[in-house]
Amino acid sequence: MDTATALRRLDHFTVETPSWGLADSGTRFGTFRQPWAAKLIDEKFADAGQVHAYTGICPRVALHIPWDRTDDWSSIKALANQHGVRVGAINPNVFQDPDYQFGSICHADERVRAKAIAHHRECIDIAVATGSDAISLWYADGTNYPGQASFRERKHRMQDSLAEVYRALPAGMRMLIEYKFFEPAFYHTDLQDWGSALLMCHKLGVQAQVLVDTGHHAQGTNIEHIVAILLDEGRLGGFHFNNRKYADDDLTVGAINPYELFLIFCELVAGEEDGDAAVRATARRCAYMFDQCPNHKPTVESIIQSAVCVQEHYAKALLVDRAGLEQARARHDLVECEEILKDAYSTDVRPMLCDWRRSKGLDAHPLKAFRASGYTQRVMPERIARRKAAGAAAGSGAFG
Repeated sequence: MDTATALRRLDHFTVETPSWGLADSGTRFGTFRQPWAAKLIDEKFADAGQVHAYTGICPRVALHIPWDRTDDWSSIKALANQHGVRVGAINPNVFQDPDYQFGSICHADERVRAKAIAHHRECIDIAVATGSDAISLWYADGTNYPGQASFRERKHRMQDSLAEVYRALPAGMRMLIEYKFFEPAFYHTDLQDWGSALLMCHKLGVQAQVLVDTGHHAQGTNIEHIVAILLDEGRLGGFHFNNRKYADDDLTVGAINPYELFLIFCELVAGEEDGDAAVRATARRCAYMFDQCPNHKPTVESIIQSAVCVQEHYAKALLVDRAGLEQARARHDLVECEEILKDAYSTDVRPMLCDWRRSKGLDAHPLKAFRASGYTQRVMPERIARRKAAGAAAGSGAFG
């Protein structure tokens, strides 16, 4: 693909910012507070607006319920618009409530399952109210010890629960089903891999699609192969970008294995360009989102880093000589096949992306421009004061 065509294609590439990626993060051992980190939804929209203002590719913000719950959803669209963004996927949380210790939609207790299903319906209502077209589902359901529960019975309960949720979806709204092979369940996870997620989607209907997360695989898993198969099946609904060294580390995109990211994008771009009509439609509707924790990095800067990284690797994938690659494959010229990919990967696309940003009225260097803006230093005193006031009010009993 020539540079001019690649630049036009970049206009359509966007990634959602996760609201939780702008908040304090840490490990299972503790949370590391950042005085500028966003806590309230207006702060998250403000920070996400900064990411989009400097990168030009992050116009939506994924919300997590109840972390982002508010009493007035009718005002949320307007609040997001004030900061130059809109609401993206709505993510239910069915893993923190004590009732979910032994599962949510797979729980043996009908009361707990009903509670989880009701929360999913609430999230569908929130999606409708905010203009979102997707709910994004991830489950901690699983077991830690052999003999703890029946695998088949849990599978049946999951199917029945998700079928209830699916029936509540309005036309045009997608259910994106994520999987994870371990953690926090260490013996078995009810949705442990892409095959189990795909099976569930097939049982539910065409509005259910699989969501792939970079970190949710065993070491050495060929994620780009999974992407290709799901594209071919018309069931790739979304992709969560992050990076990992050992497991689901949720590190900044491209920090550890950028070549893997490039190969994933090669499959996504191939789907956009070379597939049949159904594959192209699936690839072009794939919902991209970051799912990462700052892990000691400043929150907004970390996501700007990720946005720049994914745009660079998408651009490199656009530059792959696809005709030459097909010819080399037909000759079984393995060396040439690899060289074609490496040639695109080694291309310095940064000048091209600088030109793209300038054409959009953006600074050519997003991270440097954001740092120079002084945004973090400006909002930090106000947010510290806001936390102190909220703490004082809570101490006086103002919040019950």
